[in-house]
Amino acid sequence: MTKPLNELSIAEAAHGLRAKEFTVRELWDACIGAANERNAELNAYLELFAADDAAIAAAQERIDREGDAAPLLCGIPLAMKDNILIDGHVASASSKMLANYTATYDATVTKKLKEAGALFIGRTNMDEFAMGSSTEHSAYGSSKNPYDISRVPGGSSGGSASAVAGNMALAALGTDTGGSIRQPAAHTGLVGMKPTYGRISRSGLIALGSSLDQAGPLAKTVADAKAIYDVMKGTDPLDSTTIADDTYPLHESGESLRIGVPRHLLEEGLDSDVCARFDETLERLTAAGHTLVDVELPTSEYALPAYYVIMPAEASANLARFDGIRYGHAPRGKTLLEDYTKSKTEGFGPETIRRILLGTFVLSSGYIDAYYRKADKTRGVLRAEYDAAFTSCDVIAFPTTPSPAFRFGEKSDPVSMYLEDIFTVTANLTGMPAISVPMGMVERDGTQLPTGIHFTAPHGADDLLFKIGAVVTGETL
Repeated sequence: MTKPLNELSIAEAAHGLRAKEFTVRELWDACIGAANERNAELNAYLELFAADDAAIAAAQERIDREGDAAPLLCGIPLAMKDNILIDGHVASASSKMLANYTATYDATVTKKLKEAGALFIGRTNMDEFAMGSSTEHSAYGSSKNPYDISRVPGGSSGGSASAVAGNMALAALGTDTGGSIRQPAAHTGLVGMKPTYGRISRSGLIALGSSLDQAGPLAKTVADAKAIYDVMKGTDPLDSTTIADDTYPLHESGESLRIGVPRHLLEEGLDSDVCARFDETLERLTAAGHTLVDVELPTSEYALPAYYVIMPAEASANLARFDGIRYGHAPRGKTLLEDYTKSKTEGFGPETIRRILLGTFVLSSGYIDAYYRKADKTRGVLRAEYDAAFTSCDVIAFPTTPSPAFRFGEKSDPVSMYLEDIFTVTANLTGMPAISVPMGMVERDGTQLPTGIHFTAPHGADDLLFKIGAVVTGETL
């Protein structure tokens, strides 16, 4: 191998392990060594795990015994977002509220990855309870973008993105409630994928918005993202929202894909050079034999406000359990009311408190009809519009974000931060799968920064996303 081991893709590392070019231990040491060297600068990890000698030895023995039949992820070091449970390890969701919570069981995705022989390097930084687009809302400091440490890596899965882009893990898991895998993937030059809602179990994920959350991969290549997705997908008796592969009707598509482009949504708010990279990527796709189709999605302009009603409402309900009595930070006052008050005001950060208050307001008597139920009806309209669009196209394309990674403090106004999710939230509201893949670089202040192109597919057509993503990146799946 000419590359350092920690810079390999999963596919490259799997090939090297089976060819006996290096061992699982050497691969682990390369990744943990890079993490120890760079984490002080990037703050991608909240905790680096000690080597699990038994798991490393078991992965090596399995590869030696099974060869090419061993799972592709066997012996591969991965990073795990801090809101996904790993038995025996802290899972704090980057909040003081859960600073001392140690998981007593594995999340279903953790269990499946362990069964495939994957190894875990550590738990990664994130916006507190996954509320944010930059990791600036972590209780433990922001993660940095490896391309420019004065800029955000995106969020809320920014620590996972920073770990992979900084070559401190071969790939990582994140969670995506409104774009929290895809947006940091775009800001750090990675592939990030949000599956169809229900394709991957949410059991063992610390909930933000239960009808929106999905775990998914952050990886260096489309093939790597697919490898992780294929291991994690499937029904789970511990999560009643999981679905079988045949839940949705098969979306028929040919070798030449029809790519829907909603030009009317790209007319303002998009940086000119990001728009230029988007147009160039679409030109490459047409040159490869694919077809562009104009589509109309008139309700999409209301997706962001609908999302910022529904998500805080669900967050308000989900975070009610963290009260210092049942769960969470537990200071004691003179009265029971003081116990509750101190627990929440000391345990939650400002952005979490802001969203809890907003969510409680929109669910309150007199406002639930005016806000929450109207936002929920908007979801239905959005689903119908996308379903109609998919009769004339196979996937719908946007830029992932309107601009490249921004500087820390640049989006201090909460509304400007929320606008970072403008192209990504609809996939969560509708439950459709979506992917972000790199689409070139733009320059800011003399530094080249990554951008991403975003594709949404019909419900259940997750494999279409890997197909179109591989065309963009030039991979063969």
